[in-house]
Amino acid sequence: MEKLLDGEQRREEIIRLLQGSKSPISGAELARRLQVSRQVIVQDVALLRAVNKNILSTNKGYLLFEPGGGAGECKKTVCVRHTTEQVLDEFYTIVDLGGKILDVVVEHELYGQIAVDLIIASRQDAEEFYQRMRSNGAKPLKELTEDVHYHTITARDAVAIERIERALEKKGYLLEG
Repeated sequence: MEKLLDGEQRREEIIRLLQGSKSPISGAELARRLQVSRQVIVQDVALLRAVNKNILSTNKGYLLFEPGGGAGECKKTVCVRHTTEQVLDEFYTIVDLGGKILDVVVEHELYGQIAVDLIIASRQDAEEFYQRMRSNGAKPLKELTEDVHYHTITARDAVAIERIERALEKKGYLLEG
């Protein structure tokens, strides 16, 4: 890119780049491509989100989320509770049955709702998240709320969502909303 773009053109280019990518693009990579600082990208993404663009900020970078991603795709929020040692098993249970975990949400008594985009669609995504959590000594959000948390999950149809819920219930993870 030879000529620097103004703010509006740059934000349009961010959307174009995200639309053309099947995997997240880091803020640093967007900054490099658009010849601006990472902080400018962070501000641009905040402005885009304010006008209702579906940009998710994951631990791997930015991703454009298309609601209802496919024909007949279903989305549901489930309330779950389990130990930190069971996080990987919970993720495997969902992705092995065809689900994708979009986020984790907790209802904190002081701060209210805290939500973080996850985008876990495979065992590899689950393992990478779990290993990063373990290697950094990070504690999952659920520890703020006595392990109770919510996930928004998607699957190809309502039958798949029901299978996921039954499996989570069988393992004792699923709570009533």
